[in-house]
Amino acid sequence: MTTTRTTTAPVTVFGPDFPFAFDDWLKHPQGLATLPASAHGTEVAIVGAGMAGLVAAYELMKLGLKPVVFEASRMGGRLRSQPFEGGQGVVAELGGMRFPASSTAFYHYVHLLGLQTQPFPNPLTPAAGSTVIDLEGQTHYARSLADLPPLFSEVAQAWAQALDELGFGDLQQALRERDVPRLKALWDRLVPLWDDRTIYDFIAQSEAFSKLSFRHREVFGQVGFGTGGWDSDFPNTMLEILRVVLTGCDEDQHLITGGVQQVPLGLWAHAPEHTTHWPPGTSLASLHGGATRAGVTAIARAPGGQIAITDTWGAVREYAAVLVTCQTWLLTTQIAVDESLFSQKMWMALDRTRYMQSSKTFVMVDRPFWKDVVAATGRDTMSMTLTDRLTRGTYLFDNGPDKPAVICLSYAWMSDALKMLPHPPHKRVQLALDALKKIYPTVDIAGHIVGDPITISWEADPYFLGAFKGALPGHYRYNQRMYGHFMQDALPAAERGIFLAGDDVSFTPAWVEGAVQTSLNAVWGIVHQLGGQCPADNPGPGELFAAIGPVVLPD
Repeated sequence: MTTTRTTTAPVTVFGPDFPFAFDDWLKHPQGLATLPASAHGTEVAIVGAGMAGLVAAYELMKLGLKPVVFEASRMGGRLRSQPFEGGQGVVAELGGMRFPASSTAFYHYVHLLGLQTQPFPNPLTPAAGSTVIDLEGQTHYARSLADLPPLFSEVAQAWAQALDELGFGDLQQALRERDVPRLKALWDRLVPLWDDRTIYDFIAQSEAFSKLSFRHREVFGQVGFGTGGWDSDFPNTMLEILRVVLTGCDEDQHLITGGVQQVPLGLWAHAPEHTTHWPPGTSLASLHGGATRAGVTAIARAPGGQIAITDTWGAVREYAAVLVTCQTWLLTTQIAVDESLFSQKMWMALDRTRYMQSSKTFVMVDRPFWKDVVAATGRDTMSMTLTDRLTRGTYLFDNGPDKPAVICLSYAWMSDALKMLPHPPHKRVQLALDALKKIYPTVDIAGHIVGDPITISWEADPYFLGAFKGALPGHYRYNQRMYGHFMQDALPAAERGIFLAGDDVSFTPAWVEGAVQTSLNAVWGIVHQLGGQCPADNPGPGELFAAIGPVVLPD
């Protein structure tokens, strides 16, 4: 249930906190930057082989540096596409699985690698076919919002009207037009007003929702807008949610055909057409002899001023710069980081990052049986399902008539995800099937399951400890410190040379675009430190940060 506004320019993740055109910077014919010849071949450490780490490594390699990638677990990070055994390439998307068209820097790399996409089967979209909403024991079948009872339209209209109370239309128009002064003026006014308030506060206190019943707020929490219910985000700062809808992250989403992990793995293997210093055909894989280095256990300042990295096997190597892309909690729980590398204010931001739990349970089925039409009703046998039951969201993935299909039986967050945490995969499947049986009493879902289930609880993974950041009220200052850390000229010498990237460092956690954008910020920071510079007519984020960077709230 999203707000649609008709204008000519598309919505992109252009700010709003730092409205820099990363997509334009990437595609400029003169490239991102140049480095002095003396810096060519310089080794730079990249901690983490997720999307942020591999984007940075790829771009730094193109500029003539030698990225050295360390990975403790598996390549791809939270872009994890796990194949089903014997499934003919069919995968379960355990992490990121839906990618809005507004993520233009991310899609730069998708297109570079020649990967295909298709619309994601979100509720009430053509890609889903049909949707079932099951609340308080009542089941509603729909192909569009108009098919649902008036209560749902009232909730959607109230949400749109509540956003209008904030001046959403003007704000999004400025973003569409990339009118930086206008966008900054409008957004920077909202930051101090809404940093301390939750999304639930926004909904409950809005004029639009205050005219309606508590039941309307309940339905909004269960069904939400766009991709489904948002009650798991009710404790989060309203700024977090406002960015999502402003930048179109919750609409026009696509999946990557064959699995999104192809993107980071593709960057690892891809030999750019043009590189500086390195011979034609050079790739990150070839620079590493085919494999990343082991995980990092310690980061410290070396006596000579460089940064020393200790890996799992005790090997110590020194680097001119280090980019850390793992989730920030790992800097105190998995990696022994010299405390002097960050200020105490930065440590506060890194430690206070709050991660949200997330659980998914997938099964492979013999065919997309849900497309079978029930003769008595003319309805699909099964539909994309939103419910207040244990499963919360159930998604259906059709891989074509000649391949098995996939059901994400349950996609849950926070307390709903914690309910799954103690249970092994088969128990999780059974719990989900029991819940869905109450919605589809005549459908034998279990009879179509083939192979073993695939499940994940991101909070149980020691290399993640949660799915992604969810900033609480009062966290804007922490976000601003982490996001702006790549600007290091004003830092004391002891704190320079270590950089941060990842969606949890960005203002748009949970969206891969944030990982890409912060990675590109770090690329600029590393190049700047090593004496490089951007072309005059293609300035980088560092050149424009002082003028259009995130507003700084007083301490």
